[in-house]
Amino acid sequence: MPEIKFGTDGWRGEIARDFTFANVELVVEAVAAYLRERDLAGRGVVVAYDNRFLADRFAAAAAEVLRRWGITVYLPERAIPTPVAAFAIRHLNAGGAVVLTASHNPPEYCGIKFIPEYAGPALPDVTERIEALLAGLPPAPKEERAPLHVIEPMEEYFTHLATLIDGEAIRRAGLKVVVDPMYGAGIGYLDGFLGRLGAEVTVIHNHRDPLFGGGLPDPVAARLQELRDTVAAGGARLGLALDGDADRIGIIDSDGTYISPNQLLAITCYHLLAGRGWRGPVARTIATTHLVDRIATSYGERVYETPVGFKYIGQCLRDYGCICGGEESGGLSIRGHVPEKDGILAGLLAAEVAAVYGKPLAGVLAEIYDRFGYLASSRLDYRTTPEEKERILGFLAEFHPENVAGKQVKRRTTIDGVKVELADGSWFLVRASGTEPVFRVYAEVSTPEAVATLQEAVRRELGL
Repeated sequence: MPEIKFGTDGWRGEIARDFTFANVELVVEAVAAYLRERDLAGRGVVVAYDNRFLADRFAAAAAEVLRRWGITVYLPERAIPTPVAAFAIRHLNAGGAVVLTASHNPPEYCGIKFIPEYAGPALPDVTERIEALLAGLPPAPKEERAPLHVIEPMEEYFTHLATLIDGEAIRRAGLKVVVDPMYGAGIGYLDGFLGRLGAEVTVIHNHRDPLFGGGLPDPVAARLQELRDTVAAGGARLGLALDGDADRIGIIDSDGTYISPNQLLAITCYHLLAGRGWRGPVARTIATTHLVDRIATSYGERVYETPVGFKYIGQCLRDYGCICGGEESGGLSIRGHVPEKDGILAGLLAAEVAAVYGKPLAGVLAEIYDRFGYLASSRLDYRTTPEEKERILGFLAEFHPENVAGKQVKRRTTIDGVKVELADGSWFLVRASGTEPVFRVYAEVSTPEAVATLQEAVRRELGL
C-alpha cells in the first residue's frame, strides 16, 4: 500500500502518479470505517469537489465506495466551495464530508479533505485514526447499496450568510466590486451574493479551467495583477479573489493596494469589537499578527494562540466561543458560522467594512494603526538539504537566546516550531516544513526595514 499521510489540511498528491482512483478509494474506505466506528455512518456523508481535472470523477468514485459501505451520499450537482460543503454537513446533520480538492496547489495535483461532523477541519486524532485504518482496513459490510441524493446547497448557504453579514449596509453603499474566483469552485458565490445586495459586480475568470489560466488558483499579491488592473479601470471599491476551493480570500483595495490576510484579520477583529460591539475571545495561529492581540486586549478580551493550521482555529471557535479566528495564510471565520475557513464570508466581511466605514480598507487600517500602533509582518522561506534540515532542527531544540538583534528575549514558545518574543514587542518564528527541507522564518516588527533586519539576524543565527 502506498504511504498516504494527511498534512495540514488533507492528503494531496500528483494526479496519476500517487493520486489515483485506487488510492482515493482506499482513503474513502478508511473514512467509511472511521464513520462506522464513531456511529456517524447513519447520518450520511456530503461528497463535494472543486473544478480540478477529474475531481468530479474522483468524487463519483468516492460516492460509490461510501454507498457500498451502506452510507447515504449527498452529492452536489456541480463543484462547490469547501466552506459550502462544511455548511452542508450542518444543514443536513450529516456525519461529515469528503471533499476532492487540492485548494491552491498546481493543476496537476488533487487532494482529499475529510471534514468531520462538527463542520470544521479534521483534528490530528481524526486523521491519525483514518491513517491507522488504512493500514488494516476491515471488509466492507454486506449491505444494500445506500442511496445517493443530488443537492444544491447555494440557496441555504446564502440564507445563512445573510444572518452574518450587514447586507443593508452593503446595499446602501452601492459598492462597485470586482470578483475573481480564479476559475475555481467559488464561481457564482461571492459575485452572486453581492449582486443580490445591489452591488455593481464585475467578474473575471469565472469559468471552469482545470489549468487555472496557466497559473495557480492562489490569491496572493503576485497573482492578482489582472484583478488590480480591472479594479483601477472600473474605479471599483474592492477587488476580491478566491482560491481554488474558495476557502481563502485575496483583496485588492480601491487604490490597488493588496490587503494581506494579517491585515484583514486585524480589520475584522476591530470591526466586530468596535463596530458591531461583539464581545468574546479571538483566536490566531502562532504565525499570525499580534496586532490582533493589541486590539482584543484593549477590549478586555483574551487571545488564543494555536499551532499552524485552521483546524486549531476551528477548535477555538467551537470550544471557546471566539468571535473570530484566522491565520496569516488566509483562513478566517467568525462566531455563528461553520468552524471552517471561508473566503466567501471573508470577502463579504471586507465589503461590509468598506460600506460601514465609508472609506477604503487602507483607511480603516490607518485608523487601527493610529490607535494600536503599526506592525509590519513578513515570511521568508529557506530551502536546505535534508542533512542541513536535521542540523537546524537540532540547533533549534537547544536555541535559548538571551538577546537577538540586540534586543532582550522576553519569551520562547514551542507549540509549533520555535517562536521568540522580544522585549520591544517584536517576534520571530522558525518553523520547518513537514514535507520538504524548507524552513519558514516569520517576523513582525514596528517597521518594514526592521523586519528585514530581524530576519537577517535569525538567518545568521541558524547558519542558513
